[in-house]
Amino acid sequence: MDIQKIGIVGAGQMGNGIAHVCALAGYDVVMNDVSQDSLDKAMALIDRNIERQVSRGKVSAEDKAAALGRISTTLRLTELGSSDLIIEAATERETVKQAIFEDLLPHLKPETILTSNTSSISITRLASRTDRPEKFMGFHFMNPVPVMQLVELIRGIATDEETFAACKAVVDKLGKTAATAEDFPAFIVNRILMPMINEAVYTLYEGVGNVKSIDESMKLGANHPMGPLELADFIGLDTCLAIMNVLHDGLADTKYRPCPLLTKYVEAGWLGRKTQRGFYDYRGEVPVPTR
Repeated sequence: MDIQKIGIVGAGQMGNGIAHVCALAGYDVVMNDVSQDSLDKAMALIDRNIERQVSRGKVSAEDKAAALGRISTTLRLTELGSSDLIIEAATERETVKQAIFEDLLPHLKPETILTSNTSSISITRLASRTDRPEKFMGFHFMNPVPVMQLVELIRGIATDEETFAACKAVVDKLGKTAATAEDFPAFIVNRILMPMINEAVYTLYEGVGNVKSIDESMKLGANHPMGPLELADFIGLDTCLAIMNVLHDGLADTKYRPCPLLTKYVEAGWLGRKTQRGFYDYRGEVPVPTR
């Protein structure tokens, strides 16, 4: 299938990054969100991020103008109906994603491919709630999308080869690398990454080290570019907790039990960078550990 127009549901951190790279690659993009303010902020962020690429000589001013011209925004899901490919990038809650797909279905072309940017939820289960499970798969970008090279492609049990090939061709055109993952909880990257972050939170919870010592230990002792608690703040503590719950529920193994301190931070609304407080407080000029 020749993909030319891509519909993106969600204008948040992941959605606007996906719109950015797709538009630069030459695709027409329609980005949807429930809030006009979110769409406006997303377009302003895309503008700034592409301008950063222009200043570094990675993108020309002409390419920037052309890419921005390829992106349209809408508050109505119905306007995504003419898309060849839909990438759902809404919040990491299965009920929200299911509702989006159910609302989309009456407006889609028969050949439209549906995908989810979920980082952990069963692709097979999401696909089963649609009228085209053979044309449904996981399309998991890494954050931040314009920078990170990997895209996880996850087949559901019914995904056909034509759908996989079409999505793989999109990844190739974006200049990114595809990794094929089986449809098990959290796939590859988060199956490995999230338990490490959760263990770092347990290390803090049990008083083995404070925030600064844990992050510095992993940066200087394991050569990680970011400490695990700093990374958790960047990802969003609510997302980390959601993925750990998927792992714990889906694999029924106590080693995936979310740390109570992670749960407590989420209950407090301390979700990381997006709320200005998490394991660090970002309200001042320099982030300060909260524990």
